[in-house]
Amino acid sequence: ASAPDMWSARLRTAGAAAACVLRPCAVRAAAGLTIGWHVAQQHLGSASCDSKAQAFLTPNFIADAAEKAGPALVNITVGGRGPFAPGSSGSGFIVQSDGLILTNTHVVQQAASGGNIIITLSDGITKLKGVVQHADSVADVAIVRVQHDAPLPTVSLGTSANLRPGEFVVALGAPHQLTNSVTAGIVSAVQRTRADLGLRDARNQMEYIQTDAAINQGNSGGPLLNLQGEVIGINTMKAMGMDGIAFAIPIDEVKHVVGQLQKHGRVLRPYLGLKFVEMNPKVAADFRVRAAEITQRAEYVPESGLYVMQVTPGSPAQRGGVRVGDTIVGLDQTEIRTTKEFLDGLTDKVGATVHLKVQRRTATEIVSVVVQSQQ
Repeated sequence: ASAPDMWSARLRTAGAAAACVLRPCAVRAAAGLTIGWHVAQQHLGSASCDSKAQAFLTPNFIADAAEKAGPALVNITVGGRGPFAPGSSGSGFIVQSDGLILTNTHVVQQAASGGNIIITLSDGITKLKGVVQHADSVADVAIVRVQHDAPLPTVSLGTSANLRPGEFVVALGAPHQLTNSVTAGIVSAVQRTRADLGLRDARNQMEYIQTDAAINQGNSGGPLLNLQGEVIGINTMKAMGMDGIAFAIPIDEVKHVVGQLQKHGRVLRPYLGLKFVEMNPKVAADFRVRAAEITQRAEYVPESGLYVMQVTPGSPAQRGGVRVGDTIVGLDQTEIRTTKEFLDGLTDKVGATVHLKVQRRTATEIVSVVVQSQQ
């Protein structure tokens, strides 16, 4: 087998000079992805659950969760194009009995260059041909379709909204092609930003679940479960050279991406043409010091909201009247304090007109902006 393809990014740790490397947990990842889009009509059901652990755990609570979801686990193998081209492998899970599978885009990206996808079911015997139906390389979420005569076992999707650090989780996958492997741990952190991981992509504001459950090459695309056996995340990457630091895409984010892919064939990401800074008292104090050094006088600087640093010429924001120095404090009827709140509020507004509440020095203005989609 060929050596794993190692892509990396700095993981900055507060107060530490050392950095580690993040690796997507597929056995191999290739660069680039171009896949034909097809609009599908399937709709993923969402099982509602309380993320709080049960008051009393059985002696086999990890095994119970794994047993409930295990039959829906699949191993994904992508053969390289040609006899000498390396292949890749990873994991996935079935969410619809007619053969709809979720995984990571980097697991199946070699299919774009002609590689064949083979899906091995949890019985280790049944092998089916897979087709990438939709994929989004930014969110790293892909939908694979298989055909089978009989209904396939499925796993329920839970919610990641109420996860708390310290909750038990179970990871399923095929590390190094060791199929049906089970590991367990806890949620180490929630809302771990890409900036925390040293990753930079203006289009991707994903916040990850951090876990200490063992996740290795081949685990990519596999489910991260709660103790009810419901999927709360897709295992995606780990910190290279370190044990106990791995990351999963929250299932609520996955649901949104899948819904967009099935509805539009791609993910519509809002574009306004703004660059801003998320304000807090510390950032505001730094701004005041810098402003005083330049102007030799005290300047008004807000302590909350999104302070606009740049407005792209000809952008929706400029046409709507947003100015450099404005502070965005509201979106339609919702108060805005953080970047995530702002982006979440714009998620389903592509093509619509939104009303931004901005502070312009000591005055408050309402500006109307038509949200465009990123190209």
